[in-house]
Amino acid sequence: MCGIAGILTCDRPLDDRQAVLDTMLDRIAHRGPDGKGRLHIQTQALFGHRRLAIIDIEHGQQPMCSPDQRYTLVFNGEIYNYLELRQSLIQRGTHFETFSDTEVLLQLLIKEGSNALSQLNGMFAFVFHDREKNTWIAARDPFGIKPFYYSSTEREWVFASEIKAILAHPGINAQRSDEGLQQYLTFQFCLEEKTLFKGIYKLKPGFFLYGVGNKVREEKCYWDTNYHIDQYHTEEYFVDRLRSLLEDSIRLQLRSDVALGSYLSCGIDSSIVSTLAAQHLGENVPMFHGRFAEGIEYDESSYAKLVAKEVNGQYHEVVPTADEFVSDLPRLIYALDEPLAGPGLFPQYRVSKLAAEHVKVVLGGQGGDEIFGGYARYLVGYLEQALKGAIFETNEEGKHLVTLESIIPQLPMLKQYHPLLSQFLSRGLFEDMDARYFHMIDRSQGLQGYLTPELLSSFDRDELFATFQGVFNHPDTLSYINKMTHFDQKTLLPALLQVEDRVSMAVSLESRVQLLDTRIVDLVTSMPPPLKFQGGRPKHILKKATHALLSSRIMKRKDKMGFPVPLGEWMKMGPVRDYFGDILLSQSSKERGIYTREALEGMLSNQGVGGRISWGAISLELWHREFGV
Repeated sequence: MCGIAGILTCDRPLDDRQAVLDTMLDRIAHRGPDGKGRLHIQTQALFGHRRLAIIDIEHGQQPMCSPDQRYTLVFNGEIYNYLELRQSLIQRGTHFETFSDTEVLLQLLIKEGSNALSQLNGMFAFVFHDREKNTWIAARDPFGIKPFYYSSTEREWVFASEIKAILAHPGINAQRSDEGLQQYLTFQFCLEEKTLFKGIYKLKPGFFLYGVGNKVREEKCYWDTNYHIDQYHTEEYFVDRLRSLLEDSIRLQLRSDVALGSYLSCGIDSSIVSTLAAQHLGENVPMFHGRFAEGIEYDESSYAKLVAKEVNGQYHEVVPTADEFVSDLPRLIYALDEPLAGPGLFPQYRVSKLAAEHVKVVLGGQGGDEIFGGYARYLVGYLEQALKGAIFETNEEGKHLVTLESIIPQLPMLKQYHPLLSQFLSRGLFEDMDARYFHMIDRSQGLQGYLTPELLSSFDRDELFATFQGVFNHPDTLSYINKMTHFDQKTLLPALLQVEDRVSMAVSLESRVQLLDTRIVDLVTSMPPPLKFQGGRPKHILKKATHALLSSRIMKRKDKMGFPVPLGEWMKMGPVRDYFGDILLSQSSKERGIYTREALEGMLSNQGVGGRISWGAISLELWHREFGV
């Protein structure tokens, strides 16, 4: 796990850019405090690396070159199946000088080029360079677990693990993207390759770029979700196969030469990961949980302690405070590079900080909701689908995935989702699938009274919806559940993984996500939808495959909170209210051109800072300040 940065060019001396590369590396020093490496290839490239040593600690320094110096690799991440790949390469005559996964990746790329990507099981972002031809490949893992950003000037192509490093280049300025802003206000993240910075892009998950010098010649997808439904196997087969793949994913991702622990939010996903990890590692696996002291509605520690006790884990707990929230928030927005997600990133950071005091690698359950259908909005979508089928006697999917009768037992889990249900009942009822889901996730609804008329008039709703449709309407996704989960896997999940990466790497901690294995996702997307989302049961197939692992109290709970933050309570008095008032009502905030003065003044007195709109407003204002946009 590391940070990478570099500048690629064609027949241009780069001596004057060496100080720039040093600054780029300094800005991502938190990603790799264990080592710093640089390589200058005259008139072609400057490569830089910050190392967090996890595998083969004494070796594996980067940038790494082939013995003949022709090929160079700068790599961030882990290749979990590197031992198997190493053995295969040895059988083909390859000699190794280290036991690092970096050298395995380098040798595999030398032999197979971009064809190597389909063989990798891991999380990664890298650049592989051939100095004889001045060609290169830049690639990112299938889910976007590891970040990769890039930009360009007239004669240089610049890349880094974080945007803040790219902004160290004198030819690249921090400017806000109007298209990115519209996407952020609509979805709470930017789609596809877009970012909130004009002219700075992210490499899409599952894609690679092929380039020559400072020019990108080709962008290609090497892995995508497969929705060719397997109608031949039984539920028993899928359950057994899923359990086997979960076990193997855990086995591979436990490979490390340093201490490991696990996040334990006490939801099903993290509980499964923690339990399986404990079965492999034995007793006293460190497990990390966070809670708030403001009330039982912000405290799930009883469930976390139950899981830790059942597997003889070593339970650790942190209780974040309002004062810490105020002190952490600006640096968290800076760490993210772009405002993303909600205030839950604050306790997530505090749990990561706790974990970093005990271990260097932490395991988590990120991705379970998007893969196995765990979000409440999927149930809302199928409530509508069931109502439509019952009223109009229609069936959009060719076979009833859920009936009104079958979905009723699941409805109590929606009692915490009043706004979502109100929106569902008032807008878009019985429209096409894409329009209905867009209405459900469109966060710009309700902003009309808050955004300036100038910004509202610039919104291209047709273009936003068309961009959404391009992702949502995957040609092989015939069922609603596959369309919804596909969109979230391609958009929401990378955004959540960006938060996961930044809050862990901010404290030099490697975070691994065991459910995000392409073999698991390929299996789940090939399952018949009625089996995967049977009767509207969230995570039906995952629960069936792991029911023997967890107590019924964990497996059957319907009150998972999702790490809520007590902003409402903190806003009644004290440092949080004062801080939000200072930021939202500042002159720069009022003159930003995003929210009206009246809206900013009303957010504190009327809506309350705990609301989504207020959170978005302060996140954007802090982002502008931290990056000088």
